[in-house]
Parts: sequence; structure tokens; C-alpha cells
Amino acid sequence: GGLVVCQKRLVQEAVDALIDNGIRGQPMKDNHNRPYKSFSDLIEGKEGRFRENLLGKRVDYSGRSVIVVGPFLPLHQCGLPREMAIELFQAFVIRGLIGRNFAPNLRAAKTMIQNKEPIIWKVLQEVMQGHPILLNRAPTLHRLGIQAFQPILVSGRAIHLHPLVCSGFNADFDGDQMAVHVPLSLEAQAEARLLMLSHKN
Repeated sequence: GGLVVCQKRLVQEAVDALIDNGIRGQPMKDNHNRPYKSFSDLIEGKEGRFRENLLGKRVDYSGRSVIVVGPFLPLHQCGLPREMAIELFQAFVIRGLIGRNFAPNLRAAKTMIQNKEPIIWKVLQEVMQGHPILLNRAPTLHRLGIQAFQPILVSGRAIHLHPLVCSGFNADFDGDQMAVHVPLSLEAQAEARLLMLSHKN
């Protein structure tokens, strides 16, 4: 009887350690004196399964970069780096290249973009002209944390922003980053233009 009770206790301790090592005070350790990783270690915290994989997802048609001051921009415009813009609007540029017979097919259009042929910048500018983008700075605590802008192409790798729109984002130019999102459907673009442009907020 005593042996069975002892074995039961050992099994219970092993199960406890598997679920949450250290719940009984002293964590179980391996031969190198390192605590075993339990289920709770795998799922808790920023690098845990929930926050790392299940709650955080990669988003298509989006990018992120540092913001820098663009004092000569109108309030409703932002400067988008050329390399980022061609990635974000690639699908639209491909459609423009094929539609205007600059490229015979999808593969040829992609090759033109990879080779950075001069015509792609012309098509990109035309695509961007009527296409607003959304800028978001985390944490988004109120509605001004995400606003729409009319993008223009700029050199370098940073997003250019007028200093007077920064207060809504609670942003400054000491290394803050912003996320860029491209609204895809016509309804989303119209909503961004009518409701979310920075000079309308």
C-alpha cells in the first residue's frame, strides 16, 4: 500500500512539472541542472505560442519603417520610400504594366519590377495618385492612432511625415516606427479618403 501511494505521488509530481514546472516551489531539473520547460513556459509571455503565433499574424500589403520629419509636405500627404512603395503596390503595378502593354504577361511584369526598369516608377506614381494608404503607430489608443494619407515617392528608407500630424499619433522623430497598410477594395479606399484623411481629423 505504501509503495503505491509513493508511486502515485511521484507520478503526480511529474504531471505537475509537465504542466507548470516550479509550481511546487523547486523546479525539476535535467542532468545539467537546467529546469525542464513546461507547457506553461511554452505558452506564456511575448514569445509564447499564443502571443507569438496565434494572436500575431503577418499581414499582406503592409510594411513598417522609421518616421522622419517632412516639413514641406501638405498635411494629408506622406512620403513613402520607393523600395517599400513598389513592394506594397506591386500587384497594382503589374496590372498597370500588363494593361498598358508594357509587359506581355505576369512573369515579364515581375522581371521588369525586379530589374527596376524606369517605366515601373511612372506606373507606380500613377497607381499611387488616387490610392490612399493608412499609417498606424502602436499602441492605437484612440481613433487618431490610425489615419489615411496620400502617398508620394521619396528616396531613402524612412517614411516622411508632416510634424503637425504627429500629436494625433503621439509620435516624435527619435526613432519611432509606423506601420503602413494599403486598403485594397474600392469601398475601403473611399472610406479612407472620406473619413480617415489626416486633414479631416
